[in-house]
Amino acid sequence: MTRLKAATRTTFRSLRVRNYRFYFFGQIVSVTGTWMQSVAQVWLVLKLTGSPLALGITTGLQFLPILVLGPWGGVVADRFDKRKVLIATQAADACLALVLGALTLAGVVQLWMVYLLAFGLGLVTVVDNPTRQSFVMEMVGPDDLQNGISLNSAVFTGARVLGPALAGALILTGGIATCFFVNAFSYLAVIAGLLAMRPRDLYRQQRLPRGKGQVVAGLRYVWSTPRLRWPLALMAVLYTISFNFTVLLPLLARFSFGGGAGLYSLFFSVMAAGSLAGALTIAHQRRPSPRILAGAALAFGVAVLAVSVAPVPALALAALPVVGFFSMIFMATGNSMMQFGSAPAMRGRVMALYAMVFLGSTPIGGPIAGWIAEQSSARLALAIGGLAAVAAAVVALWVLRALGDRGSVPRIVRRLTAAQAAPAPLDPAEPLSA
Repeated sequence: MTRLKAATRTTFRSLRVRNYRFYFFGQIVSVTGTWMQSVAQVWLVLKLTGSPLALGITTGLQFLPILVLGPWGGVVADRFDKRKVLIATQAADACLALVLGALTLAGVVQLWMVYLLAFGLGLVTVVDNPTRQSFVMEMVGPDDLQNGISLNSAVFTGARVLGPALAGALILTGGIATCFFVNAFSYLAVIAGLLAMRPRDLYRQQRLPRGKGQVVAGLRYVWSTPRLRWPLALMAVLYTISFNFTVLLPLLARFSFGGGAGLYSLFFSVMAAGSLAGALTIAHQRRPSPRILAGAALAFGVAVLAVSVAPVPALALAALPVVGFFSMIFMATGNSMMQFGSAPAMRGRVMALYAMVFLGSTPIGGPIAGWIAEQSSARLALAIGGLAAVAAAVVALWVLRALGDRGSVPRIVRRLTAAQAAPAPLDPAEPLSA
């Protein structure tokens, strides 16, 4: 019992911080609503068109702005009060959800309207995502950063269990529009949490003054910092080719297995259950490990391949929790490596580039995955993603081995970047490897 209490305190240690508690519980409500809207939007597009390509385009449009404008969102995150920026972005998201719900309820919604509102949501995400990611450091400080990121991931994935299940029930009983309205009101929870915070308790970073060339400076910083560059490259491959589940899982449910919204929601829920377990597992880590990042990519790719060849839904349901587990280990570790490895003054712009890779890759990967599924099958698109993840992970592990010292990247980085003027908060003498 004593060990269980100690493990619980370690896993949830960030909740001791008052400001983070308000944010955490507000996010539980808000992200659940977001997942409900995500499921409903997918089903709305399929209802309007029945086209996998249209679904891929919708997903692509939602994330296109962050691919094009992402670095400018990072400048906003570094320059302005993050708490106030988040209040504004959450309110904007709520308005967009209300509009989509009203159009759907009135029976006048058309595909171009869904496209337009998805693009609008993407514009808000340009600013919201890097601000939200870098705000974790201001809430919990450097000692609990890994834990705060992991608990955020746990919220995200826990909501991915609950959100699709609620969405499936609401679509069957109240209609698609109900999900959009519930999501709109769910934003009030996170806005209330942000308003209830004590600004004086935040770990404030010095704000970026207005000036020229700040976007380019952020790009140069990441490119010249190996401990940021190589994980970002690995994540770019996987997020572009292998993480197109919002496009492929509904197609797998409907066309490969002949199921409906219930099976689609079940696929997402069991995958999210695995992700939740992964988030709670990685929450014990105080520092990210490059070997864990590469190893998780390898295991994730193998599990995706297993889903792609599953002959019956039961076997796909057995493999999807494994996909979720290792995808979350990969995502949380990659996120932490980017934040630990960046200088405070650069963190917003670094996380904007991370968001470009994490979310901005979808406009490329989503339509491609949809096109492959339309020309062949969702199974083939999933298999290509799994193979890409395995290949990228093998290359990453080979690179780590070539660096030597049992993959202790920071010692190599220290020699390569000794002349850098901006120090990172990560102690170069502390090994990152597992």
